[in-house]
Amino acid sequence: MSENKIKVLLVDDDEDDYIITRDTMDDIPGRNYVLDWSASFEEALELIRQDKYDVYLVDFYLGAHNGLELIRQAVEEGAKAPFILLTGQGDRETDEKAMRVGAQDYLIKGSFDTYDLERSIRYSIEHAKSLAEIQKLNAELEQRVEERTQELAEAIKKLEHTNESLQEAQREINKALQKERELNELKSRFVTIASHEFRTPLSTVLSSASLVSKYKTEQDDEKRQKHVDRIKSAVSNLTSILNDFLSISRIEEGRIYNVPTTFSLEPFCREVVDEMQGYLKKGQKIAYTHHGEQDSFTIDKQLFKNILLNLLSNGSKYSGEGKSILFSTAIQAETLTISVQDQGIGIPKADQAHLFTPFFRAQNVTNIQGTGLGLNIVKRYVEIMGGTMDYDSELDKGTTFTVTFPNTTEA
Repeated sequence: MSENKIKVLLVDDDEDDYIITRDTMDDIPGRNYVLDWSASFEEALELIRQDKYDVYLVDFYLGAHNGLELIRQAVEEGAKAPFILLTGQGDRETDEKAMRVGAQDYLIKGSFDTYDLERSIRYSIEHAKSLAEIQKLNAELEQRVEERTQELAEAIKKLEHTNESLQEAQREINKALQKERELNELKSRFVTIASHEFRTPLSTVLSSASLVSKYKTEQDDEKRQKHVDRIKSAVSNLTSILNDFLSISRIEEGRIYNVPTTFSLEPFCREVVDEMQGYLKKGQKIAYTHHGEQDSFTIDKQLFKNILLNLLSNGSKYSGEGKSILFSTAIQAETLTISVQDQGIGIPKADQAHLFTPFFRAQNVTNIQGTGLGLNIVKRYVEIMGGTMDYDSELDKGTTFTVTFPNTTEA
């Protein structure tokens, strides 16, 4: 790509459409775009294979073929630059078909202006960069697998020259192989979850940002605000996903420390409940109670807060509108017990054994967003703090999590 130039290839069998697109692109201010044109399916596919364009505008109809076929084949062959489908009709079915074959966006012919075209190109390129970053993470994970495999081979050679018994050697080999399988499985789960969870909010930001620009009058304020709220929610989801990945990374690297402090428990928990209000569904409420005369307790304040926020957030996420979440704390015999009980969907019996496994999600949460990391993070925080965690769940009736901590008051 030439410096400061964005090279665009238009694939359209109608020269008039090329002229219209060229004139529209020439009106884009502050950007230096270079537009080339291909009128045939075969020629366009060959140009895409040369990988010299930054974005492709593809017409839906291409003679005996269509744009969806071109995009699908190009993506299967490894095309990295983003595709934008040009269609004569805008409907959800066309949008979904375009996204399934690998398009980043679509524009309705005859209705998009200079701003729409520039916005679509810019957002598609940024979206493609985000997906490329995920692929980079995947490559790094694969490199870690290769390094671990090499370490395994070296470990086996060392074991062959030791005086340990054959049974001991076999146990060590099996342990190393199991770790290898777990790392491979973790890598696959990470890539799958990250790709899916990033794509959903990014698509929301893309579509809402496109629609916001169309609402320009005061009468459209409500519609415009609706899409602004969707963008804010999507960004919040992305932040939550990244925070989960960051927390797991810090735990794995041993960079989470238990630093107990003494503080008043009840007002602190009420502050956490107040903080949660903006995340509750319509009609939901958190009912908090504290039991026992003692209120002061010594525990890591930040880790404790993270645990509460995660459990209360799950209680809201997996419960319907208008439901209550019961939250209680109790101090007795130098022990703190917290309980979070929801009235949600519950956890199937078959899934409960895997509840704290990284990236695991129960079979009945298919329509609820999440990474499957939250409870794993909570359990590991609890263990770092020297506590224990238990739960009780019944399908379609709700789940109760109970966490117990020892008082770590310094002598």
